[in-house]
Amino acid sequence: MNLPPELSDEAVTSDPSRADRERSMSRGAASVFCLNNMSVTASLNKHDQPVNDELQRVKDQLKTSMRNKYERLFEGIKLQENESLLNSIYTQLYIIEGEREAVNEEHEVLQMENTARTQHSQATPIYCNDIFKASPKPGYEEKDQIKTVLTKGIAGIGKTVSVQKFILDWAEGKANQDVDLMFVLPFRELNLIRDHQYSLHRLLLDFHPELQDLDSQIYEKCKVVFIFDGLDESRITLMFSDTQKICDVTENSSVGMLMSKLMKRELLPSALIWITSRPAAASQIPSKYINRLTEIQGFNEPQKEEYFRKRISDQHKASRIISHIRRARSLHIMCHIPVFCWISATVLQKLLEEDLSAEIPQTLTEMYIHFLLIQINMRNQKYEERDPEKLLQSNREVIVKLAEVAFSQLMKGNVMFYEEDLIKSGIDITDASVYSGICTEIFKEESVIHQRKVYSFIHLSVQEFLAAFYLFYIYVMKNVDTPQFLDVVHSLHREAIDKALESENGHLDLFLRFLLGVSLESNQRLLQDLLTHTENSLESIRRTTQYIKEKIKDGHGLSTERSINLFLCLLEVKDQTLSREIQEFVKSDKLSKEELSPAHCSTIAYMLQMSEEPLNELDIKKYNTSDEGRR
Repeated sequence: MNLPPELSDEAVTSDPSRADRERSMSRGAASVFCLNNMSVTASLNKHDQPVNDELQRVKDQLKTSMRNKYERLFEGIKLQENESLLNSIYTQLYIIEGEREAVNEEHEVLQMENTARTQHSQATPIYCNDIFKASPKPGYEEKDQIKTVLTKGIAGIGKTVSVQKFILDWAEGKANQDVDLMFVLPFRELNLIRDHQYSLHRLLLDFHPELQDLDSQIYEKCKVVFIFDGLDESRITLMFSDTQKICDVTENSSVGMLMSKLMKRELLPSALIWITSRPAAASQIPSKYINRLTEIQGFNEPQKEEYFRKRISDQHKASRIISHIRRARSLHIMCHIPVFCWISATVLQKLLEEDLSAEIPQTLTEMYIHFLLIQINMRNQKYEERDPEKLLQSNREVIVKLAEVAFSQLMKGNVMFYEEDLIKSGIDITDASVYSGICTEIFKEESVIHQRKVYSFIHLSVQEFLAAFYLFYIYVMKNVDTPQFLDVVHSLHREAIDKALESENGHLDLFLRFLLGVSLESNQRLLQDLLTHTENSLESIRRTTQYIKEKIKDGHGLSTERSINLFLCLLEVKDQTLSREIQEFVKSDKLSKEELSPAHCSTIAYMLQMSEEPLNELDIKKYNTSDEGRR
């Protein structure tokens, strides 16, 4: 099993004063032309020249276009039944200024589990529409204008929806009305033209045809915001060390060079820039070019409930679903992620519609299996094939092919794919729309700039689930008739556990939990139409849980994060001794010897809450941590 490439763990820090000094030095080294250009801009800003009729007309057209494009939110993919007015269902997200400790060092879902325990911290919350406003903190002055903001957040946490809301509020006249022009440049679309030569003005015309009649010099005369959404999806090389000077919006260069010069403030230095990224990719941008760092932490407790009550019109049903999620530990934690709230609402609504006494999923794997089965059933209702056997075979072929793509691309570290990636994975691109049409809520196809196609799974966790299913499926199909089948499954588990524990940032943690989850016989039965064969896995699961417990007890070279994920693996396979194992871990010398950060301490507190049996005695003084950690 090949590992995805490691991404940099280097934290991005915000230092406005240092950033100002660096920019000053950079400008001093620029050409005379650049300096003149910048002085003209400063002069124009100083005298606050009135916006001319041409700019006002273009501004109105741009706002209308933006409003039409962003007023609707599609949960899942762009189908009419998934459409909602953004303003009617938008739930404010918990966004902080700065970032949590060690945000780059963990798997994204573990980050969210840590967030669930640490949202009460002293971090400063910030509203989406205020990201460019000066901080009220002591030491910040009005002159310390925020010009470049980097917003981090894990997959599905709401980065793109926050961008959408920011734009819509501007277009509807509700916020940031001092901004004249706002441009959205998603990296997934920029990737498609990364080998082309563009001037900035020409590039903006391609993305925003409303600018067709706009004089290219107008950008210098008004307040402009550039939004670069999804840095983690970028396949463009950003060139911050390149000495080439580009100071004119009509000057041609590569797309990567244009992006770099904007971020370095050598091109349109008065512009405001907002970049969104998953944490591990954010270090591509040197911290000296960032004035403010923010992190989206998803839904806090009241926001979770608000989301379900807005999403589910039947309030009695909404209350029942909220109550169930609060009781199911893994589900409750994951619901800090908006996309997971949507998956949970989809599954639980459907189950309760069909049978009020239905057995409701208790683990992540069960939830994702039910989500997959709902999509297959939706496909069956639309499909005209009358022969059940042929329909079953067709479903299996499609899901397995998508799962193969999920696995191969996950191992390469890809969450966004293009036609060339699908060809390499053995999918005929002429059939790609068939795949997205069959599994409309799992695999999505989007038409972007120049009508090119881009593909993805609706969320990283869906890709990880399908990748785990694929690996288990391959092992089952290859070894189903061998007498040593249980040995084969246990060997698969051991190899996956060892590989996951070798990872410093835990990028296989959730994949491992899903792999163990689909191995449970009860989950195999749920998947029986896809697996074609189920095996009594009780013995192999018993041996695997024993192996996990030995790893936890040994603890040699095992970080606290990896230990915690092993406990979550035990939760996924419904191990009956979980509570006792947690208590033994908390009392162990391993924790008393390690220096524990406040985040680690909150993790230990969480694990005690996860345990169904009360701990009779806990001596917090034995832990090597700060007063904050003991609180």
